[in-house]
Amino acid sequence: MPGAQRWTRPWLARCGRPLIWVLALALLAGSAVVVGLARVGRLPDGFPGVAARPAPTPSATPRPAPPPAPAVLPAEDSPAGTGAQGATAPPGTGAPPGTGAPPAVGKALAGRDLGRRPGAFVLDTATGRVLLERDATLPRTPASVAKLATAAAALLTLGPDARLRTRTVAGAALGAVVLVGAGDVTLSSRPPRAGSYPQRASLRDLATATAARLRGQGVSAVTVSVDDSLFAGPAVSPDWERTYVSSGVVSPVHALAVDEGRVRPTRARREPDPALAAGGRLAKLLTIQGLSVSRTIVRVKAPAGAAEIAAVDSPPVAALVESMLATSDNDLAEALSRLAAHQRARPASFVGARATTRALLAEAGVPVAGLDLLDGSGLARRSTITALTLGRLLALAGDARHPALRPLLTGLPVAGFSGTLARRFTPPGADRGVGLVRAKTGTLTGVASLAGVADRGDGHVVVFAVLANGVPAARALAARAAMDRVAAALVGGDG
Repeated sequence: MPGAQRWTRPWLARCGRPLIWVLALALLAGSAVVVGLARVGRLPDGFPGVAARPAPTPSATPRPAPPPAPAVLPAEDSPAGTGAQGATAPPGTGAPPGTGAPPAVGKALAGRDLGRRPGAFVLDTATGRVLLERDATLPRTPASVAKLATAAAALLTLGPDARLRTRTVAGAALGAVVLVGAGDVTLSSRPPRAGSYPQRASLRDLATATAARLRGQGVSAVTVSVDDSLFAGPAVSPDWERTYVSSGVVSPVHALAVDEGRVRPTRARREPDPALAAGGRLAKLLTIQGLSVSRTIVRVKAPAGAAEIAAVDSPPVAALVESMLATSDNDLAEALSRLAAHQRARPASFVGARATTRALLAEAGVPVAGLDLLDGSGLARRSTITALTLGRLLALAGDARHPALRPLLTGLPVAGFSGTLARRFTPPGADRGVGLVRAKTGTLTGVASLAGVADRGDGHVVVFAVLANGVPAARALAARAAMDRVAAALVGGDG
């Protein structure tokens, strides 16, 4: 991107280090929300309020961890290359003369913990200068940093204010109730809890409103069916490890699910068919409301123009994106990627989402050579991305001319404080990044990745992306620590 690399009003850069700490502490205060979301079934790796716009219907526009470790960790990066550094930053950028990035960055990248030839890209957002470019155009397995591209696709298509509306509509026969999914996998079976943020849509609320409406119409006996036709294609990616669903890393992808397809809200285990399970839960709740409900749940297509009985809305897409990034939520990532494809009139499938994400980033001016995401979560080991793509995308999100992408940054975990970085940046050399680095993590067997922003403390903020493939299995934790040292070295000081 020509001039777009420069942030006209750089996010965080004009705030200074004191405000960074204030923001970090504010995120810590909200950590109960993040922890609550991260406790069950998510890869290790925010929720700003956004005014909602009217929610479209699924037939037209979608309204809009650490997971238990699988038998094999999902891989995230592929071998980076031996590349040359980018242009040296001019005086005043906080970079040591003649090096671009602090010496400690190169030292951390050169260690054996990151395998052979890790790739890296570092950009000063105030000047637009590349401080470091090391094999940044070599495609690698991204692991969960792929969620940054997924988040961008959702924000660019659905918009940050859109909400996903789960509805009950009248079926073809008297007393027939059809539960229609709109891709809101955060729909909760629990009662809404006062003070929790963001407030997830509640299946209990939907059941209560549905029962009240039916009783008002004189209906006391009903059947329940489900319509999850918004999404297409296979529910389980052929590119995932066979143990991912059975171990609770991710659920089969359906447009209708409760508690992200879990058998219970606090359990990792997933339902084999989340849509039918959601219908079963609604039927039980309607029974509690005093209706006579058939025990048979079937999958149908809701009649065209079916009358709405009741509905509940998800939090804004901006909040969903922030949640997905903060906790590295695989289920939410897969749903958002398919919703983006649907919004672009492509099949809401793995294939459709793959093409949509690439097209959207290219249209936004982000370099997409080497970008090939086989899923939205980063679990697919054959997916590829470059450090250059990630760095340029993060820089674009900080550009005031692209406000829709801002949740891409506000959703990033804060080093030592929140999300998947809450317990990282602790070793000597990495601890200097606490509160001053925000980044998305990625981990698979043999893969380590980290991409985000760092405050240099001199009025400059840098974006960075580091991708390592071929990490020795025995050095997985050491690789994470090395990634943390790379990011921390970008914080102010002499490195």
